Amino acid sequence: MKIAIGNDHVGYEMKLHIADYIRGMGHEVTDFGADGPERADYPVFAKRVADAVVSGQFDLGVLICGTGVGISIAANKVKGARACCCSEPYTAKLTRAHNNANIVAFGARVIGVGEAEMIVDAFLNTEYEGGRHQHRVDMIAQFEDGSYKE
Repeated sequence: MKIAIGNDHVGYEMKLHIADYIRGMGHEVTDFGADGPERADYPVFAKRVADAVVSGQFDLGVLICGTGVGISIAANKVKGARACCCSEPYTAKLTRAHNNANIVAFGARVIGVGEAEMIVDAFLNTEYEGGRHQHRVDMIAQFEDGSYKE
């Protein structure tokens, strides 16, 4: 798979480790994140990764900031992005299987690299189930384009 990865300054060190980890899994990784520990604005990197994933150039995305929350909120403002902030692998697995999430986010100040690896494993190795879940994913898309009617 082709994976887009992004981070702010807080997520820089973890990004380096996780990008190498993903490459070790046999995937291609492209870095859209901050290139050092100097202060950087997470929304910029969230948009870069979300645009790359939504455009179809990349299969999935990984985002890292202090908590994972801000960067996932920013990514979700891009139409077609379905980013989930995860602090453990079970949520990462289910958000792929049930929500067809295309971006996972986590916080370098919240979890360690071992937990981040487990989250990435769960996210990248889980397929979307479709079926009964597709109706809800379609509803989310309708919210984005304004066509949803109750």
